[in-house]
Amino acid sequence: MFSFGRKLKVDLAELEDEEKGSLSGFLRTTLNKDVVSDGNHILVDSRKLSLQELERVVNKFIYHRHLNNTYWVASEHDGVKIRKFERKKERKKKQRVTPPSTIKHGW
Repeated sequence: MFSFGRKLKVDLAELEDEEKGSLSGFLRTTLNKDVVSDGNHILVDSRKLSLQELERVVNKFIYHRHLNNTYWVASEHDGVKIRKFERKKERKKKQRVTPPSTIKHGW
């Protein structure tokens, strides 16, 4: 099944700017496909490329750049989207106050 001219999209809206160019180059060299970068999206020629394969390669990029603690990859109907984990606000722990010593000294 060939879908000539169909493109799969990688949504980069939540990815840091310095990583966007790196991902574009990584996809170009890894997939050996036509890759077009358009601001917050990368379009990849989808002939003989499944959505699952694209998701796997994007996950590989996230893992190799040590970004897997910050980002995750979600599959959509026409491509994949890189999402940023939401950070929960850390609660400040109450520090225990050491009570004063009640030991009587015999001096």
